[in-house]
Amino acid sequence: MRSRKLYTYLLPIILLIAIFSILGLRDKIIDEHPINILIKEKHRGVCWVGGPRLVDSTMLEALAIRKVNWISQTPFGWQRGYSNPEIGNNIGNDRAWWGERDEGLKVTTRLARERGIKTILKPHIWLRDNEGKWRGDIAMNSEEDWQKWFADYEEFILHYAKLAEAEKMEMLCIGTELHKTCIERDQNWRNLIAKIRSVYSGQLTYAANFSQEFEDVAFWDELDYIGVQAYFPVAETENPTLEEVRQGWQPHLEKLEAFSRRYKKPILFTEAGYKSTKNSGIEPWVWPQRLSQEEVLDIYSEETQATLYEAMFREVFDKPYIAGIHLWKWYPSQRRRSNNSSDRQQRFYNIDFTPQGKMAEEVMTEWFTKFSQ
Repeated sequence: MRSRKLYTYLLPIILLIAIFSILGLRDKIIDEHPINILIKEKHRGVCWVGGPRLVDSTMLEALAIRKVNWISQTPFGWQRGYSNPEIGNNIGNDRAWWGERDEGLKVTTRLARERGIKTILKPHIWLRDNEGKWRGDIAMNSEEDWQKWFADYEEFILHYAKLAEAEKMEMLCIGTELHKTCIERDQNWRNLIAKIRSVYSGQLTYAANFSQEFEDVAFWDELDYIGVQAYFPVAETENPTLEEVRQGWQPHLEKLEAFSRRYKKPILFTEAGYKSTKNSGIEPWVWPQRLSQEEVLDIYSEETQATLYEAMFREVFDKPYIAGIHLWKWYPSQRRRSNNSSDRQQRFYNIDFTPQGKMAEEVMTEWFTKFSQ
């Protein structure tokens, strides 16, 4: 009788323990992200500027010293008008900048590989439009025009897919910020991806704009990485503190993590970066305008750019679903930083996105070195 009573008392306790154990296991399963990329395997990348002159080994060695392990290279196609179905390109154009021609892409890739640096080939469409449109607005007015546009784009991208295969480039970005073409012509893109796969055996991504586009693109299931042009707003005021910027990243990271879970794909920041200006965390995507020397001096801030870099490395890089970052942008010739105030004022402060010769370069080097170990 006593044993039956004891059993009666113990049974609810045993059941509660079992329930809590199951719930704990379930929570653990839910918390485990399907993607877990090791820190050392992530892209410590820069967006390489294909300049007008030949590169030499010292220019790539400068990256290796800073523990860069990936570069992206960008040849261009040209389109006049957002609804114009004709795409021109620099293929075979000897007047194009050397670094954007096939020869320059090949030489740069080989010099990089000698230093343990991998390559993403990342062709862009440069839109020349007098109606204030950008390449995310590219869309055709008829089925005939759509067929023409995709035929031209196919010729453009397959040329670079074959070049990437011949040079054993490790990754190809099949397009950059072509938002409306993706959401209006998903099947055309899927057909194109199949053709690219038939001539290129490396990894594939697409570079989607941070604002809505990466969520609207539907063909991520066909690719290896979700590419994001990561110019997220991370500050509400000029000269934000480090803690403010770290907090500014949180809603974006929550969205990115959920999206990565949805597709079970890693997210690669195909571009990320900040101008060296006081307000660069508010609208990071806005390009520097032509300003007077007085205006430049008024908005210049190496400190803000460095703070934004620091916060990004602290908050983003160690997330298991983040495959790495490519910083916009890096010029072949290193820009030296002068401590002479009058000399710096005479040459104007360089407010563009590059970290070269600025405090942000020191932050980049420190974190890339830490992540490489």
